[in-house]
Amino acid sequence: MARLIIMGPPGSGKGTQAEHIARHFRIPAISTGEIFRAHVGGKTALGTEASKYMDNGEFVPDHVTNAMVQQRLRDDDARSGFLLDGYPRTTAQIHALDTMLSGHRQRLDVVVELAVEDDILVARMLHRAQEQGRSDDTAPVFRRRLELYREQTQAVVAQYTARGIVVGVDGSGNREDITAKAIAAIESALGEAQ
Repeated sequence: MARLIIMGPPGSGKGTQAEHIARHFRIPAISTGEIFRAHVGGKTALGTEASKYMDNGEFVPDHVTNAMVQQRLRDDDARSGFLLDGYPRTTAQIHALDTMLSGHRQRLDVVVELAVEDDILVARMLHRAQEQGRSDDTAPVFRRRLELYREQTQAVVAQYTARGIVVGVDGSGNREDITAKAIAAIESALGEAQ
């Protein structure tokens, strides 16, 4: 039973790692992007509200995102644990998640932070842009996305670091090695928490 969060900058391989780590611990990988798409596609009340913002290129407000995550965490497959990808992104969302978990007498176990040097991230994203034929993904544009990511997540990482539940994992190298390092770091942290 593990309640995890994975964080990492764009190009860090976070989504791929989330899938492999979640499979190892037999818990669902829960991506806010997938939750949004499911609600919008299912034309739920929350999905309709979220799409108003998404269609204009704006962030979905916390109260909508929190409600969607809370619903997802109530699903049977998430009762024995989960790995959140893309949530929380703000300190307000941290407090909302704490409230959700404390309502079930649960707490967050480990936050995995993938660390990759900017030059490697830029090279990965430029390679991906070239493969996908995306001319809008230039090095300056991507460096700006990295800055925004760090500005948004700095306070989140700081709060979880203060709780002593962040494990840093080197996100450079091949996927299998990164997965093995992440799993070992999580298992070590879970063992210490027992």
